[in-house]
Amino acid sequence: MGSKTIQIRICTDMSIEELTALSRFYGTGTDYVIAGGGNISFKDDTTLWVKSSGVSLGEITPEGFAALDRAKLAELWNLAGAGSPAEREAAVLKGMLEARKPGEEAKRPSVETLLHDLLPFAYVIHTHPALVNGLTCSQDGEGAARELFGTGVLWVPISDPGFVLAHTVREKLEEKKRAGGKVPEIIFLQNHGIFVAAQDGDRIRSWYNTIMDTLSKKIKRVPDFGNPLPAAAVPGADRGLELLQHLSGGRVLFSRNNETALLVKDPPAFAPVASAYTPDHIVYAGSDPLFIKKDDDIEGAWKAHVEKTRRQPKIAALEGTGVFGIGATEKAAALALELFADSIKIAAYTESFGGPRFMTDEKIAFINNWEAEQYRAKLAK
Repeated sequence: MGSKTIQIRICTDMSIEELTALSRFYGTGTDYVIAGGGNISFKDDTTLWVKSSGVSLGEITPEGFAALDRAKLAELWNLAGAGSPAEREAAVLKGMLEARKPGEEAKRPSVETLLHDLLPFAYVIHTHPALVNGLTCSQDGEGAARELFGTGVLWVPISDPGFVLAHTVREKLEEKKRAGGKVPEIIFLQNHGIFVAAQDGDRIRSWYNTIMDTLSKKIKRVPDFGNPLPAAAVPGADRGLELLQHLSGGRVLFSRNNETALLVKDPPAFAPVASAYTPDHIVYAGSDPLFIKKDDDIEGAWKAHVEKTRRQPKIAALEGTGVFGIGATEKAAALALELFADSIKIAAYTESFGGPRFMTDEKIAFINNWEAEQYRAKLAK
């Protein structure tokens, strides 16, 4: 092995170490991502290393990144008009799997792999901070983003994740290029999250610090999760747990605190968290929370909800009582509550930017039926 090859190998190893460090920093806790959310990558001229789908950013090791052939990834742009959305996404997934380098066959690349490969920077990290999504899931988000961060950032309207999102960003970058603009290092995705890209890890950290500090100063209200109460201390909660566990056939966990107490006061109070803000909320907490009025029959309300939506809710709220996370396992039920708490934060933060804006029915339906997100939900169980 020549000295040049050794130098490249050492440089690559150091870059993957930096990638792992960035992943663990932004994946620890819930400020930036929850569960298997978010993705990150590093690239050189020939290879893209991207987080494998379902792997936690906070727990990833160097082996958790899938190494892909960039030349093969470039060929996938030809699939723009390939059949129905489902057929196209299946073809893109097949192409990404075929782009894996030898020895990487057990890894499934992130659904946002093409967007990572598209951006002309060595490091790219995509996260879903509630603070950022208070902006991206708000009525006045786009205008506020430009006011706070300037015209150099890119705002992407709500889009299906995966190939459609990558294709949309590609077109917007070409528009910027034609207008003489630079490729932005910050991309805000409506009802989704944020991409930050740079040539080195220090600049990634600097950008995130600036973004979070700037948004923190604009927030008018922070949700109050104080005074948490167990089910035994809340009238009606134990009965709700018993019935919901029987109806779901799974595990049910209860949550009551100052903020949820306000939300379950009545249906209008629950409105800011009554639908889905981002794809991650759909995957882990569902798109259709069930609100059960005080005088309603719980079993009847459950059956009517399932008949209407054709799926079991992952979140149920009992008027005047609290919120229940529902899942096939205790872990899944806990994740449902964790993502619902994230929705509560986002709802509060949107008050600073014109109020909440949920995903559209069309985009919600896409996520509910997309194989890639069903795969993530399966891993969460």
